Amino acid sequence: MITGKDYVMIIPKIAYRYIVSRKAHSAVNIISIISMLGVIVTTAALVCVLSVFNGFRGVIMDRLAKLDPPISITATQGKVINNADSLLKIINAIPDVKLAMPVVMDNALAIFAEYQMPVRLKGVPDDYNSLTAIDSVIVDGLWSMHDQVSSYVVVGVGPALKLHVRPEYLLMLQLYAPQRQGRINLANPMGAFTSDSLFVAGIFQLQQNSYDSDLIYVPINVARKLFDYDTQATAIEVALKAEANEQKAMQQMAQILGPDYSIKNRLMQQATAYRLVNIEKWMAFLLMAFILIIATFNVISTLSLLIIEKDESIATLRNLGATNKQLTRIFVAVGWFIALAGAIMGVILGLLLCLGQQTFGWLKLNGDPSNLIVHTYPVTVIWTDIIVVFALVAAIGALTSLVITLIMHRRLSQ
Repeated sequence: MITGKDYVMIIPKIAYRYIVSRKAHSAVNIISIISMLGVIVTTAALVCVLSVFNGFRGVIMDRLAKLDPPISITATQGKVINNADSLLKIINAIPDVKLAMPVVMDNALAIFAEYQMPVRLKGVPDDYNSLTAIDSVIVDGLWSMHDQVSSYVVVGVGPALKLHVRPEYLLMLQLYAPQRQGRINLANPMGAFTSDSLFVAGIFQLQQNSYDSDLIYVPINVARKLFDYDTQATAIEVALKAEANEQKAMQQMAQILGPDYSIKNRLMQQATAYRLVNIEKWMAFLLMAFILIIATFNVISTLSLLIIEKDESIATLRNLGATNKQLTRIFVAVGWFIALAGAIMGVILGLLLCLGQQTFGWLKLNGDPSNLIVHTYPVTVIWTDIIVVFALVAAIGALTSLVITLIMHRRLSQ
């Protein structure tokens, strides 16, 4: 008689033999192969889909980082920072801070010849290109706020197209903003607006609608004049030293500045975009998980047929002293073998496909190459996603084991 201790060692061996041995009926062999392939292909697809979404998120965040400051400081109450100049000195004195600049951002009306449109004006210092990488997205002209002749604006590609402006035009771009103080004279409505006119120095294109559609950079003194500000700023943007730890620097700023100011890194500044990409990613994950659950039904049907085919083996093991519980564990082990082996092979296949896409760029994006940020599907593998995939397969394997336990209990009780 085989003891319970012996079965602990024998059960995995019997389960493995049941999987790899040739079945009496060829249909069982075919269904077994299909079941394994279903788990492998679906797991590989999960890895690839999650990695592609990671790749697109990385592309978007890298693109936004060209214009977003590393850290943005705003007032928690109200629209502006009233003591911007004194606050700027405090921030620049922090050891991890490389550079800090005030910016002023608000809505205005832009007019060029007979064309006009509402825009977002962002007033920045002349050397703002040392804080962000806006130089790298200039597609016409150059980055310049001032020279010995005049002041300039740098416009997004959206305003440039709608207003029909170009850097070499001699006609100036007119900017209008409503006065924040004083009364409106109905006899002279234009007196309720502050205006200024500037030449266009350059056009930028980030290929992100939230920036390209209506953003215009102007000198900060022009923005303050238009919006009736003196030393105020709507935000203070900060660049950190190369060796600085961002999280520690933000904590240090929070301690120094207190609760009256909100401190955000690039990820926090783009929380909505990041959240949307994550929602799309995990919605795709749920759809693929549903497909994996459907594929699991093949595993259950395979094990059901295997139980029927192994009636004689079950009877033999019973005669050797195996209990119903031990017999059930054999087929539960078979289910776990199929699930885990399928998961491991699927993950390996998925990683190989991702590596191939990164190296060779097999899958191309459709569209005009001149309008695309990337030309092939971007892929970034994150190991936490692999862990999530394994966790999903383990959960489905546990569900399969429960169903097989119920099937065996019913069959052995007959």
